Amino acid sequence: MEALLCQKIGDPTLPLDDSPSSPFTLTATHPIPELNSPTSVRVRVRATSLNYANYLQILGKYQEKPPLPFIPGSDYSGVVDSVGSGVTKFKAGDAVCSLASLGSFAQFIVADEAQLFRVPEGCDLVAAGALPVAYGTSHLALLHRAQLQPNQVLLVLGAAGGVGLAAVQIGKACGAIVIAVARGDDKVQLLKTLGVDHVVDLSKGNVTESVKGFLQARKLKGADVLYDPVGGKVTKEAMKLLNWGAHILVIGFASGDVPVIPANIALVKNWTVHGLYWGSYMIHRPVVLQNSLKELLSWLASGLITINISHAFSLSEANLAFSALKDRKAIGKVMIVFDDQKTFRSKL
Repeated sequence: MEALLCQKIGDPTLPLDDSPSSPFTLTATHPIPELNSPTSVRVRVRATSLNYANYLQILGKYQEKPPLPFIPGSDYSGVVDSVGSGVTKFKAGDAVCSLASLGSFAQFIVADEAQLFRVPEGCDLVAAGALPVAYGTSHLALLHRAQLQPNQVLLVLGAAGGVGLAAVQIGKACGAIVIAVARGDDKVQLLKTLGVDHVVDLSKGNVTESVKGFLQARKLKGADVLYDPVGGKVTKEAMKLLNWGAHILVIGFASGDVPVIPANIALVKNWTVHGLYWGSYMIHRPVVLQNSLKELLSWLASGLITINISHAFSLSEANLAFSALKDRKAIGKVMIVFDDQKTFRSKL
């Protein structure tokens, strides 16, 4: 089967044919994984999502460092290829999606049936492959951790990225007043089409001034929930806009700068700071994660949420996919798509 092997730690944006420097080897002869238990299921991968964690992992900067060589990848969708003798929930031909710790940058992957989710009829399979990590992260953060309520003010940083767009849509689905922060006209225009209540374009204005003007016009005091996958200076600015009793969701540090949240201010203002490492729910709270993904798939099927696929590439173009992610060219999700890739080929 075709698979992308990470042979060494390095820059995933380098061309794959640059063998001395690229961390990747693209092979067409990697062994197809065998069913390894009575309840295991082999899935033919249709699409797999790129997340910032994948990029950091190949650079060697992620908290989980798998032994080399490894096949990267996390959330994916596909069609059941074969099932073990003890499988009761799925059969060959069923559309599914899931999350793996590794291995989805390949034509086939094996998972236990308990880890798979049936993709509802009518859902786009590529979109379903983009859902678990980005939308799962935002759903658990906003509903399970911050317990976002209707009419609360949600401030989303990095709002045009994968998790940011997910947070915006989930916030609107929950009836929140959503303020989105992004950079660039294209991103701002997309956010407006999603019904965002106010958009801050970082290339044109100051976060604090823009948001304060909106809040005053709407007779609102401040933000109740801060969703932060960015870190850095913009986090410091955003903290000036938070209400007493606000929730801060620490999602990641796309800026490369880990922010400092002053404990004395958190004490005085009764802030709650939530760290959110979504993947660890699979170990510590698997039922919570499973229920979250089931709800998200039902929302996708009903049209309550939509998934914007910004770029899609074949496996041989993985370096271009990582470049789109690294250079913040994506508005939504970047995908690796197997079969019919030409239908999805994106221009950079």
